[in-house]
Amino acid sequence: MDFMRITLAAILAAGCIAQTHPAATGFFADLFGNRETPECAETEPECEDITPKRGRHAPKREKKTEKAAQTSADPDAVPCSSAGMSWYCAHEKDGKRPSVPPEMAWLTEHGGHYLGEDERVIYLTFDAGYENGNVEKILDTLKAEDVPGAFFILDNLIKRNPDLVKRMRDEGHLVCNHTAKHPDMTKKTQDAFENELRAMEDAYRGLTGEEIAKYYRPPEGKFSRENLDWAQGMGYETVLWSYAYADWDNDRQPDPASAIDKVMAGTHNGEVILLHPTSATNAEILPELIRQWKEMGYRFGTLDELCGKL
Repeated sequence: MDFMRITLAAILAAGCIAQTHPAATGFFADLFGNRETPECAETEPECEDITPKRGRHAPKREKKTEKAAQTSADPDAVPCSSAGMSWYCAHEKDGKRPSVPPEMAWLTEHGGHYLGEDERVIYLTFDAGYENGNVEKILDTLKAEDVPGAFFILDNLIKRNPDLVKRMRDEGHLVCNHTAKHPDMTKKTQDAFENELRAMEDAYRGLTGEEIAKYYRPPEGKFSRENLDWAQGMGYETVLWSYAYADWDNDRQPDPASAIDKVMAGTHNGEVILLHPTSATNAEILPELIRQWKEMGYRFGTLDELCGKL
């Protein structure tokens, strides 16, 4: 009995020491086998999980208290004075142009763009973090159809597929900034935000000797008022989209015929369409989409036109 009391007292004492003396925590964690393992090294960038519908399908907002943000493991994380938002745009039909979500009515006043003028023009934009054979097919189609696009890329694509990035530039497409590592930018300080964009600029300059196009798309469409203002301060226009669909999951690709019907049903004047070029479905259907758009009288514009830089 005395032995059990002594053992219990020792265990309780160990717990108190671990709580009051952080340096001892690692020792007891090792002793009892509870030490957390370090995160694995980054491999492939995560696919973007955007849900471009309103209501119950709209992206959920992450709620984080100031105290929680200050104790985050990320030293660059701070609470923004305006809440972080997740962009979404309602799917409309019969050529109706989508409206900016009411809770983001301030978007365009802070340098954000999602929709062009009310004329038959489409802006093709692609978020490309890596190559799986389909990005090259997308480029083949754009070249064959003589259509311009804008590619928002990560530094991973420059490191692993530099020739592909050079091809984007050489064939007249805009190569734009999607950040270097695809973090949640709403959780960054201004310095960390700017450093993330500059890291991407440095990578592109190191490859081409040129400056990356000054268009920024926030990873997963997450942003805040501050983010838009900080981007503007660096000379960037923030470009979102007026149409996107669930094309990002390589293991659950949509049926090509259904995807064509869905995209064409959502076509509208001034459309800024977001496509993931890693999608096998998109690589297959893009020639048909472009053909149908041309038959409908649409032309293909550039972000310079969209953002009034021409």
